[in-house]
Amino acid sequence: MHNGERGSKSFGALLRFYRGLNGMSQEALGARIGFSKSQVAMVERGERPPRGNFVAKADEVLGARGALLVVAEKEFEDSGIPPWTEDYLVEERKAISLHTYQNQVIPGLLQTEAYARAVFNCNYCPPLDDDEVEKQVALRLERQQLFHRKPTPVVSFVLEESMLTRPLGGPQIVKEQLHHVNEVGRLRHVEVQVMPHDRQTHAGLSGPMILLETPERRQLAYVEAQGGGYFVTEQPHLGNLFGKYGILRAQALTPEESAKRIEEAAQAL
Repeated sequence: MHNGERGSKSFGALLRFYRGLNGMSQEALGARIGFSKSQVAMVERGERPPRGNFVAKADEVLGARGALLVVAEKEFEDSGIPPWTEDYLVEERKAISLHTYQNQVIPGLLQTEAYARAVFNCNYCPPLDDDEVEKQVALRLERQQLFHRKPTPVVSFVLEESMLTRPLGGPQIVKEQLHHVNEVGRLRHVEVQVMPHDRQTHAGLSGPMILLETPERRQLAYVEAQGGGYFVTEQPHLGNLFGKYGILRAQALTPEESAKRIEEAAQAL
């Protein structure tokens, strides 16, 4: 995709031009090519790249005679990111709040370059070649611009204590990673909490989750597993996940206690 994960305003403008020539609404075009009105709108605004056979079908329906195909080939390249992850990243980039519970590895938004590289080198099935690993590391680091964008999002993390001692990449890489987590946690709009080993009750046993709030104040939950990821948008499931995350934060160490626990883990390496 263009610029790693983004859409293209140039392609969006060309799509809008041909749609206008045909006197077709976004909803009508979407119906003809098998996509929703909102998907067409986001492509036209350059907020997301076209998925699947969007370009080929739109070119045919709008009689663009290959023009959309030519521009798409120039503007978009394969990111190697699964479609479900692409959909999530669209929401992550514009979220006004983002809350993450993770129980396996340090979340991507908190990863250092070396730690991210170690994580991608653990991807055995199928294995990634060196060029693909470096590409994915670069995309992951680019996402971290979220911490410094305007408007400033509210961000929180609940991390299992076990990931503080998991030696991905070796002790030095993990030590650097833990110091980085505490550095990010000192930002005024970020809170990092650790879920300690000795908790006898735990609200997150069903696995990791990411909760988002859009600029329109719409709440979303994103859950990713081995076979892919999906959004939770309907009640009561959405409310249950937000409720679980609230309990997780209450069960975890405070941000101050967590920073101390993370520093202790770093010093032990």
